Amino acid sequence: MWANYIMQQEEDGRMGVAAGGASGAGGVRSGGGGGKRRPSTNISDSLEGKIKLAFFVAAVGVTLTVLGMGTEFWVELAQPKHLGNNHTCEMAHYGLWKGCVRTLWVSDVDPERESCGPSELPGESNCTYFKFYTSGENAVIFHKTTDKSLSVASGMLALISLSLMVMGAICIIMALSKGVIFFLKPASFCFIVSGFMVFLTIIIFHQSVLALLASDHTIPLHHELAWSINCVGCAAAIVIVAGIIFLLLALPYNPLEKCLPHHSSSDT
Repeated sequence: MWANYIMQQEEDGRMGVAAGGASGAGGVRSGGGGGKRRPSTNISDSLEGKIKLAFFVAAVGVTLTVLGMGTEFWVELAQPKHLGNNHTCEMAHYGLWKGCVRTLWVSDVDPERESCGPSELPGESNCTYFKFYTSGENAVIFHKTTDKSLSVASGMLALISLSLMVMGAICIIMALSKGVIFFLKPASFCFIVSGFMVFLTIIIFHQSVLALLASDHTIPLHHELAWSINCVGCAAAIVIVAGIIFLLLALPYNPLEKCLPHHSSSDT
């Protein structure tokens, strides 16, 4: 009888141990499944702060780009001050989309200045949008004809570069909202390429200005680049710097740690 009782207790103990092991394994499996359901992120708080700071820099560049591309002060063309009469003189300024001809009073112009201007002086202004993109007609400014191909090329490059900046901004917003660092790489590509495209836009626009001046030599004109093109150039540099920062933040290691030598505490 005692032997049967001892054997029954041993069997009950083995069954309890087996049940406990099964419940433990189930707990591990359930815990693993719960870990998979939690959204994972590889952006720390410090990295998120750096991304937001770089995004602010990029936003400044995009804002300056929109401001420069939307204004018509890329270049100023000024006639000689006493070309027509001794009371008024004419000058023009234009950008990618629109041009303006201004009539200024000679008495307001600096006596030491030989050409009419600058455009900030009070006077009458007549502004018209270019017809490159609608009817394909060239513009005539002071008997000089614009180059349609160069003007259209600069305008299209400007729009493409601005579109790339918007795409880069969307990638950064997705990286911050989803917590995925992968989006920093396409964002850096968009910003860097768009910055170089803006510089290319400036070069092509300047070539179009030279083509305009070479189309007719009957009226001498003084030309100089205005503040809009300077604004766009600064914006391109800022956007490229922001793109490089995003590229460095997307790297799996700190490049400064790879370049600088390591000093252990025992050396000090």
